[in-house]
Amino acid sequence: MFLAIDAGNSNVVFALFDQKEKKWTNQFRVETKGPKLNSQLSKKVPLYFLEHGISPAAISEIGFSSVVPEVNGTIVEFCQNYFGTNPYLIQPESYQNLPITSLRPSEIGSDLMCNVMAAYSKYQKPVIVVDFGTALTFTVVDQKGKIKGVNIVPGLRTAINSLFQNTSKLPNVELKMPESALGQNTIHAIQAGILYGYTGLVKGMIETIEQETQENYKVVATGGLSSVLTPLAEVFDEIDRNLTLEGLRLITKANT
Repeated sequence: MFLAIDAGNSNVVFALFDQKEKKWTNQFRVETKGPKLNSQLSKKVPLYFLEHGISPAAISEIGFSSVVPEVNGTIVEFCQNYFGTNPYLIQPESYQNLPITSLRPSEIGSDLMCNVMAAYSKYQKPVIVVDFGTALTFTVVDQKGKIKGVNIVPGLRTAINSLFQNTSKLPNVELKMPESALGQNTIHAIQAGILYGYTGLVKGMIETIEQETQENYKVVATGGLSSVLTPLAEVFDEIDRNLTLEGLRLITKANT
């Protein structure tokens, strides 16, 4: 089996790909930050494998994407000790063998490269990948696989948390799409402002990109919160929560 490890700002995601069945079968996560990462890895990962009857020896290859460099050493050492395998860490040099190109490979996050690798490989057409993570990102790729540009704004949960942490009276609220854009109480008002506001942001960003480039794109959404903004269902050609993982697998395969 292939093991994908995606270290993001909030969580480290572990996912298993069955190479015979050609599908993602298992997925779990641990928190990225904090002094307890090492103990989380040494306890939670073996426990998950034990509970699901998966032997560490069943892992034949590991691909590793990280946008948090300070955790890389800890995760690599854990893989060596527990799986007996060195993970392939995606780096700028990894992009030389890919059908996608970036003018600044050392600056673009490996998670975004994984996203566009998976989307462009599937569609072979101009594509916009909208990733709903800690940050909300839009990555634009042209017909030839060249990344035209990226834009980054605070993610949905980041925006909600910012209101909660920087105001004395506003509560932390559930990320749930309200029925009306007109808030009838404090919680409803925050949900309406953030969620309908971000719906307009996403629509407007896609329209602006298409107008500026004079191109029609396949629009693919990914990330844990990609299904929260329900009015965007008609805007996205596809919602694929495994997009980053699939790109991670393809980039690892291209380099090993």
